[in-house]
Amino acid sequence: MKAIVLKEFGDTGNNLLYKEIEKPLIRNNEVLVKVKAISINPVDYKVRNRQAPLAEDLAHFDPLILGWDISGEVVAVGTAVTEFTIGEEVFGMVNFVGHGKAYAEYVAAPADHLALKPKNITHIEAAASTMAALTAWQAFDSYGKLRSADRVLIHAASGGVGHFAVQIAKYLGAYVIGTASAPNRDFVLGLGADECFDYRMTPFEELLHDLDFVVESIGGANFQKSVQVLKPFGTIVALNSGYTDEDEQKAKEKQLHACYFMAVYSSKKDMTTIASFLERGIIKPHVSHVFDFDEMAQAHLQIETGRTVGKVVVTL
Repeated sequence: MKAIVLKEFGDTGNNLLYKEIEKPLIRNNEVLVKVKAISINPVDYKVRNRQAPLAEDLAHFDPLILGWDISGEVVAVGTAVTEFTIGEEVFGMVNFVGHGKAYAEYVAAPADHLALKPKNITHIEAAASTMAALTAWQAFDSYGKLRSADRVLIHAASGGVGHFAVQIAKYLGAYVIGTASAPNRDFVLGLGADECFDYRMTPFEELLHDLDFVVESIGGANFQKSVQVLKPFGTIVALNSGYTDEDEQKAKEKQLHACYFMAVYSSKKDMTTIASFLERGIIKPHVSHVFDFDEMAQAHLQIETGRTVGKVVVTL
């Protein structure tokens, strides 16, 4: 099968190497998926650049194959798998945190990391609705508990995680405030946000107060600014690592429920929830860029800009 192997950590250059390798063998609890589409996330390029801690865990693999988000067709089933059959279409975030090996024609995926792909969406839309959608859902359902009528601030609301978080928060009954650049304001409001602030021009920390929940994805000074706008005993869920002792102290002073680094995790239960949301039209992925498999370097460069609206997907 065709696969993209990471030759060395570093830039796109010649490090994303196209190779013919053996199809993976599946374990009893796995299915073999013929991949139709792959979603690209910031963690992909951060591992490639060795900027993410996960890179150290993966460094010893040979070959090292990046990627975690897939949508495709089941072509083989392990002996212990009862929930999927050959020919069914599935999607999911595979083996995160771990070696996902998604940049390939075929992926051996644990059955409990997948859900059936809804028939009303394409493989491109399904692949886009994996890691980013799971992160948004788990932020509200696992790491924090967003309640109906909560006032929630979602940073980077036009991005991969953010645009799902806006839609999910509205479904849960929250009053949603987003931050985004001015050109993306209408996009965020169109997702259902009640307000949207231009993060470049508007000091949100001076205008907002007594919020119940913040999804913080920027880091640095933005964390403490976000703490300022929360009411005592509010919740802040951080998507980036690197928070300081001072950040933690500020959160503790307000007696906040705080998760200083949320780590999304593979989950059949949560993927099934995402599938239900997609099937019922509660969430809809926005895919701004689609690349062919032989354009993986361009896909990485796009997501690396930090300005992608919605999602980037690669098709096979």
